[in-house]
Amino acid sequence: MASNGNAETSRLVNVESAEVYGCEERLSDLSGSLANASESQGTGDSVPLIQSPMVWRLPRGMSYNPKHTSSGDMIRTLGTFAGVFCPVALAQFSTMLFLRTGMIVGQSGILLTTVMMVLAYLILLLTVFSICAISTNGAVEGGGAYYMISRALGPEFGGSIGLLIYVANIFSCALYVAGFTEAILDNFSTGGSVTMGTGLPADCAGCWWRYLYSSVVLLLCLLVCIVGGSLFGKTQVVIVLITIVCTLSAYISVFAKSKVINIGIPKDNHRFPNNTNLTFQYTGLSAHTFHENTLDSYTNYEGKKVPSFQEDYSTNNQMNFTAMFAILFSSVTGIMNGANMSGELKDPSKSIPKGTLGAIFFTFTTYMILFILIGGSCSRDLLINNYLFLQDINLWNGMVLIGIFATTLSAALGNLIGGSRILEALANDQLFGRILNPATKTTKGGNPYMAVLITWFLVQLVMLVGSLNIIAQPTTVFFLLAYASVNLACAALDLASAPNFRPTFRFYSWHLSLVGLVGCLIMCFLISVVYSSVTIIFMLIMIIGLHFRALPFQWGSISQALIFHQVRKYLLMLDIRKAHVKYWRPHILLMVSRPRQSSELIDFINDIKKGGLYVLGHVRVGHLDDHPDKDPIHEEFPKWLKLVDTMQIKAFVELSLARTVCDGLHQLIRSTGLGGMKINTVCLGFYDNSQAVDVLSKRQVSKRGLFGKSESRKLEIGEHFRGIRLQGGMKDLTAREYVKMVADSLKMHKNVLLCRHFNMLDKNYIKSSKGNLFIDVWPVNFFRPETASYFDNTCLFLLQLSCIINMVPGWKSKTTLRVFLFVNANTDNALKKEQKLETYLRQLRILAKIQTVPWKSIEKGSDLNEFDISVNYPDCQMQEYNRVSDAFLTAVNATIKSASQRTALTFLYLPRPPKDSSQLETYLEQLTSLSVDLPPTVFVHGLHPVTSTTL
Repeated sequence: MASNGNAETSRLVNVESAEVYGCEERLSDLSGSLANASESQGTGDSVPLIQSPMVWRLPRGMSYNPKHTSSGDMIRTLGTFAGVFCPVALAQFSTMLFLRTGMIVGQSGILLTTVMMVLAYLILLLTVFSICAISTNGAVEGGGAYYMISRALGPEFGGSIGLLIYVANIFSCALYVAGFTEAILDNFSTGGSVTMGTGLPADCAGCWWRYLYSSVVLLLCLLVCIVGGSLFGKTQVVIVLITIVCTLSAYISVFAKSKVINIGIPKDNHRFPNNTNLTFQYTGLSAHTFHENTLDSYTNYEGKKVPSFQEDYSTNNQMNFTAMFAILFSSVTGIMNGANMSGELKDPSKSIPKGTLGAIFFTFTTYMILFILIGGSCSRDLLINNYLFLQDINLWNGMVLIGIFATTLSAALGNLIGGSRILEALANDQLFGRILNPATKTTKGGNPYMAVLITWFLVQLVMLVGSLNIIAQPTTVFFLLAYASVNLACAALDLASAPNFRPTFRFYSWHLSLVGLVGCLIMCFLISVVYSSVTIIFMLIMIIGLHFRALPFQWGSISQALIFHQVRKYLLMLDIRKAHVKYWRPHILLMVSRPRQSSELIDFINDIKKGGLYVLGHVRVGHLDDHPDKDPIHEEFPKWLKLVDTMQIKAFVELSLARTVCDGLHQLIRSTGLGGMKINTVCLGFYDNSQAVDVLSKRQVSKRGLFGKSESRKLEIGEHFRGIRLQGGMKDLTAREYVKMVADSLKMHKNVLLCRHFNMLDKNYIKSSKGNLFIDVWPVNFFRPETASYFDNTCLFLLQLSCIINMVPGWKSKTTLRVFLFVNANTDNALKKEQKLETYLRQLRILAKIQTVPWKSIEKGSDLNEFDISVNYPDCQMQEYNRVSDAFLTAVNATIKSASQRTALTFLYLPRPPKDSSQLETYLEQLTSLSVDLPPTVFVHGLHPVTSTTL
């Protein structure tokens, strides 16, 4: 529904009269359908609206049935016990309950085993708390852990973790099927413990019989999963009851058998090849036996019959605390099996916490009782040399065998059906494109049969591996990383302090989630440093790959909530009163009227901002009262955001609706920014009559792929904005209004940049240029040439901006900074002035070439003789505008052009606009004359110090 991105019409359902539709559920039962529909805000779907106090709007095609999910027509049939408790409990038992308990107690002792159990279950319990918190914070749909992680942390992180969980389920299913097959062969093959003589054939050389038996077992699991979740739930209930009976029989047998029993070694224990009649003792409950098994046997244990207690006879691996803890922990990591059935649970928010916590406490109690009983009744020799001893001490050894079959088969079933649900969720979300589309096919009842078949086929392939022990460790690492991700998601949600994060499960905090996260990561590296490192690297690659796909999902990413939380905190700490000139940055508001003719300027300001605040400002002339239905700015805002994304610039967007452009500029200057991060510079395009060019539609954008490959494509967003201004067409504002905007910006204590000829700026030409290009700085107010010997804040601002653009990659390697120094050949010591400027630039750490220009180079036809440039004017108003003759400006313009043959960018001094309003047009005309036919030119006026010579 909401996730498919298609807008749908809606129909009304009256909740008060729900019984008319055959429904007797309460209003709360609609939460699962309505909560997911809230995702439609970003996908174009209809959003649930309250039409009356008790009337809700549901998307078309969704009947009011609490057993249907909002993402499809999957029938929800499973309750807490069958859907969560049983899968989790059986996954926690898996192969350890009847096969590994003796080994763990024999190697680690009762005391250390208890410590390991408490530590392992503490890590699991903390993770379960995080699962419970997330699952009770909203409607949980199909996909279990993947769904929760992806909706909390975003599609990139969720997709990578979801894929890892899916692969882990495939490997786990193969491992448990192999364990089931091993139990069959150990007991019913030729020479097995049950058949003794002739039994099932087993070709140990090629293992094809073993593969055949495993395939038959997997086929049985496939048939159960194809039928659907209902049969799976019933099967799990039956299996858990069988497991309970078998476990109770083991308990009762320990109490019932109080005599000493000699038990031999299994056929796969090859420690004693010359002594096949060797036996070990079952003593019955004994304080002496309990005392002997209290401590571990890792070091310096002198056994009479056992040559080495430190080795596992089935693998010949050396045993120690780390190895035993890894074995124990890897056997009890099935806490997600219930959550993976979330799409088929009647009430996931209630069932997942109750069922998972119940299973955790049930399995922990079961294990501890069994550890104590076997530790007090079996000799250490027996525990370490016969892992099937429970069959021999049981009143009926067939009960233990049934228990082994039940736990391994149920664990395989849980992984197969859980993995298929994760695959279906990944396919529905289309994180990996269309490659997973077949997995979206379901039966009428909503069972994803194709996902089940795909998962079954992959498990069949995994079972072809000669030794499944190789993949046991990475499988556990995958699960642990998934649990770590859940803890991370819960901690992040809690730290973000989002008002909508209010789970009904209260026993959680970010502290507990953080401890669970650290515990899972420690266990990952404790089990295998290599597999953990490789898995994390693989996960990071997947995250980067999904990020480059630019997934258009509106799930809500926790990263945005955390960023907001941290930005708000640091903005409060950013005190404008503590600002220092050493750390000054340009915070620029670029006023854009028509983006289609301003894209080069937009890109240039993105280069010159130097990590500062960059805001694209636009004023729409009008008044809100002229639009009675809706705010026109609200409709335009997404177009500007798309412009920012497509041009790949780091800018914010601020739009304003005002009676005049000047009023809108005032609003933007005052409102743009927040706290200590406010704009300090206003940038305007130049006001002239030049022919506008639609550079946005012609602009090429290169997008770099995951492996460095880049592709160029044209922008396709030009149609979203109004066209360019035609030659002679009506402008958005008059010349007087434009100059007034400059004056008002200065009055509001903002630096001003006026940019001209930027439609001529070609960054690709600059980057591919074979020769050296120049960035020219002319730090002199040509409207007051008598002040040419002085440097003020504007001159320093010119130098700072030119130095910034010269530091940008692409510009840095292809351009050289030049500073032009005017000298009077008659009165000035040119060399001395040049040395003085060179020293000053060195103090400012600005690498620039100084170019001296004699005043006499300006043509004699100008009125330069009106100024006595040989006289110092210490009290002059250097920043002010003073009208000069057109001939003088023409001569200056010619001088600049003659020096600009290889110039990529020119910076000129911008004087203050005149206070006399009658001279505003003249001011603009003279700026036009000064910059005619120049390369891309920036007029600069600075008000505040922006450079520092101190450390």
